Amino acid sequence: MTKPFVGISCCRRQFGVYGLPSHAASDTYVRAADMVVNAVPILIPANGEAADIPVLIDRLDGIILTGSRSNVQPGLYGGPPHAEGTPEDEARDGVTLPLIRAALAAGLPLLAICRGLQELNVALGGSLHQRLQDLPGRFDHSTPLQPLARLRTAKAHAVRVVPGSFLHQLAEAREIAVNSLHNQGIDILAPELTVEGTAPDGTIEAVRANSAPGFAFGVQWHPEYDFETDALSRRIFTAFSDAVRRRRAGAQARFAAVAD
Repeated sequence: MTKPFVGISCCRRQFGVYGLPSHAASDTYVRAADMVVNAVPILIPANGEAADIPVLIDRLDGIILTGSRSNVQPGLYGGPPHAEGTPEDEARDGVTLPLIRAALAAGLPLLAICRGLQELNVALGGSLHQRLQDLPGRFDHSTPLQPLARLRTAKAHAVRVVPGSFLHQLAEAREIAVNSLHNQGIDILAPELTVEGTAPDGTIEAVRANSAPGFAFGVQWHPEYDFETDALSRRIFTAFSDAVRRRRAGAQARFAAVAD
């Protein structure tokens, strides 16, 4: 079997001396696709309405929705405007939200991470809290900028795992420790999503799309940071890899049947 193609969502960012608009995704996602999923990583540009969603669905075998410093536009879920200076990425939203809906309908394996989990919730009709640390009873889920990656991405809090859930099967535990690098979080859960894990303050940390015909799982933390050292992080990508390969095998079988 040839290697599957896994799409990795990009952000619009400015790079270089002249601040030219660019499309970027962290190397950590590419490394996870290379080393665990054993796939060809394909960067999906944040090109808004120019994105050809049907072609992406037809050509890809799976999708990883990445984290980002930018936040989903609040107008997409009926929320108030962001505070001044909050980073947004309209071009990314214009790709990822319709891509999510199309991928779920097609049964394309989908792994949603951090902002990706928030996009998944909004795409299916849910809403977001914009700053968890401003809510009564919630703690600060963001991590102060640290020059050392091992401090910036270290385990920050526990997650209570829902018994019998998919996450429970992967973790083989009722409680896990995760890193935490986000300000926003799920407010109203989309009707098609099921909660798989929560932080001690009630913040939703893991979800599954309960009506999707294929793999559709999201986490609020970043398993791509420590998949080489953390067993659960690696299992998340391994489970996604298994789903991607099943999808690829099915597509090749259908092609062979048509060719015959």
